[in-house]
Amino acid sequence: MHGRPRKAPKPEDEAASSAKAQKLRALQTQFFTFHHNKIYTKEAVELSAKLLEINPESYTAWNYRKLAVEHYLNLPDCNPDSIKSVLDDELRVVENALRQNFKSYGAWHHRKWVLSKGHSSIDNELRLLDKFQKADSRNFHAWNYRRYVAESMKRSEQDELKYAEDMIYTNFSNYSAWHNRSVLLSALFEKKAGGFLLKEKVLPEEYEFIHQAIFTDPDDQSGWFYHLWLLDQTVTTDSPLLASSWPGHGSDVLLVGDRCYNGSAFSPFSALHSDSGSFPIVLYFNQPVGGVNSSTVTVECGFNKNEDLFWKPLSASNSQTARVWVAHLKVPSSDLHSTVEVSVGHSKGIISTRGFVYSHPSMFSFKVHVQPMERDSSQVSVAENISLREENFKVYGTQSEESIIDSFDQLIIKNGHETTASNWRFEALAKEIECFRELLSLVDCKIGKLTLARLLKAYDAMSYPFANKLVHSEEVLELYSDLMKLDPTHYQFYKDEHSIVLLQKVTSSKESLLQHCFQYKDSASSAICDPICLRLNNLSLSRMGAFEKLLWVQMLDLSHNELQSIEGLEAMQLLSCLSLRNNKLRSLTTLEPLRKLKSLRILDISYNQIGDQSIDTTSIGSRNSKMNQKLL
Repeated sequence: MHGRPRKAPKPEDEAASSAKAQKLRALQTQFFTFHHNKIYTKEAVELSAKLLEINPESYTAWNYRKLAVEHYLNLPDCNPDSIKSVLDDELRVVENALRQNFKSYGAWHHRKWVLSKGHSSIDNELRLLDKFQKADSRNFHAWNYRRYVAESMKRSEQDELKYAEDMIYTNFSNYSAWHNRSVLLSALFEKKAGGFLLKEKVLPEEYEFIHQAIFTDPDDQSGWFYHLWLLDQTVTTDSPLLASSWPGHGSDVLLVGDRCYNGSAFSPFSALHSDSGSFPIVLYFNQPVGGVNSSTVTVECGFNKNEDLFWKPLSASNSQTARVWVAHLKVPSSDLHSTVEVSVGHSKGIISTRGFVYSHPSMFSFKVHVQPMERDSSQVSVAENISLREENFKVYGTQSEESIIDSFDQLIIKNGHETTASNWRFEALAKEIECFRELLSLVDCKIGKLTLARLLKAYDAMSYPFANKLVHSEEVLELYSDLMKLDPTHYQFYKDEHSIVLLQKVTSSKESLLQHCFQYKDSASSAICDPICLRLNNLSLSRMGAFEKLLWVQMLDLSHNELQSIEGLEAMQLLSCLSLRNNKLRSLTTLEPLRKLKSLRILDISYNQIGDQSIDTTSIGSRNSKMNQKLL
């Protein structure tokens, strides 16, 4: 068992184990002879039963018995009585095996297979389960089998909820019972059955129920896992939503040729250098979705056909579902001033990985201005001109603040179908926050602090569209800082969460974002109009986040942090210059997201830990794009 030290075996125990092994080898030798020769006599089948009684984990023996059953059922003289007799024998063999080891996967699967034949009574199964669950109330094999039996018997979810509740009152630490309760409630929420039509009726009652377990024993993890599930049910929307896009709604996009002139009236959020004759349209959803194509997303403009657009998911696993989707819109090389309208989800087909349909159609529009510029042959390449060094930046001028502030609101989707947090959700979260603040005033509980941090984050995320600020960010950051000290075993997890909250705080308002915006001094030699660099350096970040608010960034400084991964960076399709200098990247595989950044021209990965351990050079491969990597 877990946590129990091994003891040296006694001589008599070793002798018994040796005798058992010898008997098992003899049985196996004889059994395999029967199995390979397809012998299904009574003697052979009984021998397999003896083998399974000693070793219930013998999958080959269980499969042999299935073949034997099929053999008997296909005999010419087979009748209903003989069929029942054969299957009842199988159930008895399974029961004997489970008495030896009621955590045997093979035994439980075989019993389910026997019942699926349809000739055995299922009424006895719950009585058998009661015996096993009294012996081990947390045996997840028995709980899984119970769900199968209850479904086969058409037993109501409400009855099973009552059974789970009784088991929980018997032992608050019964994780399997809590898990079964979450499975049953999820099914009822999906069916919207009876009194479970609305989550706002059930979830507050469940919070009260779980409080009894948590306040009884705050150190037991079972109740905390169930509370985490309740929190997810409270804040998660079923239907996916479009969280942000680039270009933003109402923005003006200026595309130039090889160079950009100074004094542009366009915001640095939307001025874009392009030498490929196209620019990306980026859709950022609040959860991974599939089905994004020219049928479900229509792009109307005067210079390109919607059918010519190819939407591509941006995910680390290269699956066909992702939070971020991109298509490249081709533009003519001549002067152009045109409006582009993008409609998302007006035709059905966008579906989340959980199977929910995108049901809130969205629309955003922007203007495109193309100004072709001839390249001066005397100018050197972009990669030779831009250096992401400290001395090359200056604070973004106050005279330009207005352009950033005007553009900030365009980054997030405003389409009339935003997530509307109903009062019961706010009330439930507020009550939970108050409850766990009270708990922490009584006991210093690590998991209580983690739960409070999650609750505060959820409350801020839900209220942000209305309050336009994160009220509890400082408190959440302090909680994660405390947890890093109190629980060093999980330091990296807390550090990652701290980093995400810090980035959310930085990007939560125009004022905080502006503090990290710097202007590249030599804008005349740059390929970016009025180049603005978002400098998130020296923040002790170990993980990136808040990408939905960073889609506009073309120059990004992440130097002097503690990043071990750059997962999610592929969403920032406009990135042209990136510094990852002085981080903790350990292998070339961690740079995989960079392969999807087709605009990236300048990359600094110096002073990382690449090469400190064995390097996998096969997965990143050689870049076939025109990206110039410059280690500064």
